[in-house]
Amino acid sequence: MSHKRIPKRKAAIAVGGVAALGAAALLLPQANASQDGGARGGASTARTLKADDADDLAARLSKLLGDAFAGSYYDSANRQLVVNVTDVSGDDNNVIVQAKKAGAEVREVDNSTAELQAAARTLRTKATIPGTAWAVDPRTNKILVTADSTVTGTRWDRLESTVDGLGSGMATVKKSAGTFRTFVSGGDAIFGGGARCSLGFNVTAGDGSPAFLTAGHCGVAAQQWSDAQNGAPIATVDQATFPGNGDFALVKYDDSNTQAPSDVNVGGGQSVQILQATEATVGQQVFRMGSTTGLHDGQVLGLDATVNYPEGTVTGLIQTDVCAEPGDSGGSLFTQDGGAVGLTSGGSGDCTSGGETFFQPVTTALAATGATLGDAGAGGQQAGGGQQAGDGQQAGNDQQAGGDRIGGGQEVGAGAGDGSDAGSADGSGAADDQSGADATNGRASGTGHGSGGGNAGRSGRSGLTDTH
Repeated sequence: MSHKRIPKRKAAIAVGGVAALGAAALLLPQANASQDGGARGGASTARTLKADDADDLAARLSKLLGDAFAGSYYDSANRQLVVNVTDVSGDDNNVIVQAKKAGAEVREVDNSTAELQAAARTLRTKATIPGTAWAVDPRTNKILVTADSTVTGTRWDRLESTVDGLGSGMATVKKSAGTFRTFVSGGDAIFGGGARCSLGFNVTAGDGSPAFLTAGHCGVAAQQWSDAQNGAPIATVDQATFPGNGDFALVKYDDSNTQAPSDVNVGGGQSVQILQATEATVGQQVFRMGSTTGLHDGQVLGLDATVNYPEGTVTGLIQTDVCAEPGDSGGSLFTQDGGAVGLTSGGSGDCTSGGETFFQPVTTALAATGATLGDAGAGGQQAGGGQQAGDGQQAGNDQQAGGDRIGGGQEVGAGAGDGSDAGSADGSGAADDQSGADATNGRASGTGHGSGGGNAGRSGRSGLTDTH
């Protein structure tokens, strides 16, 4: 079978290494642990649930409660679903009782879903200012509006006035010390048009060919991508959306025999097999792998977020408190049990001081591109040859599953890196940012880690682009 190999890289992640190892400690020991449980003791009758199960329950209760449903979130400390309801005085059908029997914690709030959505539309109309973002926060039952350091003077006055006009208790504003941008920068990973990015997850395109998802701002930066500076192209952008209704791109491997494993190499000789695409849930713990900063974890803060980047407005994103830096764009956001959640889009801050990062939902990207998650090409051997899990995933051996897996997985700390890095390859594409600045550097987004995909390479690789 034909495959591409990514040159050996330097290995360990220079930035955020300690935090990355901490995230790995949280992720790996629990990778196969079940979070299911029975009813909790005490006064509460809410069931303990995994985040994915909580999301399914929320979807069912949303239909059951109708207009009374005002959002939900996952209480990760107690592993419970909390459902917001409004004005239940006329609850002739006892839906609140039914919701509790279904296993949710129910609380009454002031703002309905319709009111929050109307407030978001007002913000879109009156406060689409570069450097601002907003998303509904079901934990506070308000819209969380964030303004970066560029929003000052008359622009800040305009934002504040718009928020005040929404009415008391409808929205809150917080200042971010950084600047909203897509995470692009210069470096040596996957190259295209002077930019570098990382792949997010390997997929199978609608025509059956092997491909990967990455950030859309990477996909509009260059049409072809190589796994080495000035190297021959190995993948070509098929579709890209940015700015607008999302930040995602589908990039097809030029070699139809490319093996594209469905996993994320998290370093230290470990990888997480990606089993399915999953919807994000507010309060859910998530992990991000990136070629610049490695593995980091955090929580989902909001859904259907709108971000006003310098290049334009992007809607439908996931807001998190996970950190990221230039070079991390396009990379994978996933759960410890193998759920593909998002693709790194952009944000502010860094992995030293913190910040917020926004992600493109994988489910939306798959639906828009017609792709499916999982092995692709060359018999789809998932992780390299099928050996995948067992050994394969390990990255550690470099060869691993296919041999190259990701070099030791090191990425994350390990250093080892072999580099094979699969992922890179794809890099998907990169930069978009390009647009501007960052892009120039090339590193573009790269977060690389993709679930494995990038690999154009390599068969077994995890797909993570290696750290630089």
